Amino acid sequence: MLQSKEGHKVPQVTFPIRENNEWKKVTTDELFAGKTVVVFALPGAFTPTCSSTHLPRYNELAGTFKENGVDSIICLSVNDPFVMNAWKEDQDAENIYFLPDGNADFSTGMGLAVDKNEIGFGKRSWRYSMLVKDGTIEKMFIEPEKPGDPFEVSDADTMLNYINANAKKPARVTVFSKPGCPHCHRARNLLESKGMRYEDIELGAHGISYSTLQAVTGRGTTPQVYIDGKHIGGADDLEAYFAK
Repeated sequence: MLQSKEGHKVPQVTFPIRENNEWKKVTTDELFAGKTVVVFALPGAFTPTCSSTHLPRYNELAGTFKENGVDSIICLSVNDPFVMNAWKEDQDAENIYFLPDGNADFSTGMGLAVDKNEIGFGKRSWRYSMLVKDGTIEKMFIEPEKPGDPFEVSDADTMLNYINANAKKPARVTVFSKPGCPHCHRARNLLESKGMRYEDIELGAHGISYSTLQAVTGRGTTPQVYIDGKHIGGADDLEAYFAK
């Protein structure tokens, strides 16, 4: 049975990390003392749910967490520092602190280290999130003990709703673009001038083609902009949208 540690101090651990191609060490006190910290722990870097949903949403909402009193957001996994650094670069997650719990010392201390031997992972962290204030755990969201890799309660939105149910979340913006497109450049500049972060899906990258563009947007030109799931259209349409 996985037990909540609410009201307890986080485990005292020293983590070997890699910064600027050098080995360094960071302690629990350095990460948590005198700070309000959100931690989300997951089974492994580069794994599907972690890469597609869990990590990206925390990165998207990092600014909102900061506005609501959170000093830092830590992503913890039982992986080595090289893997965690590579994953951070791959995900372009500049708002998240990637913490490698390579020996599972922290996860074991939390009572949330589990055996994933059946899929060749060995010892890993169970998926959970927690709010830590000055080293003391205030709130935990631990995924239910079900087969596989449940992802129901440790997401960024659940944590943000706990901290402030009325927090204003940033719009979710997607831009379909292509290299060398001046109208795409104009749309990006307009979004940036409004302080809006966006996902840029570029034709020719990662197998994205005109067929993909047509299938998703019903259009054959770029850019195609979506805001909170609503299809806005091209650069001119985006200007008209903001003019309203």
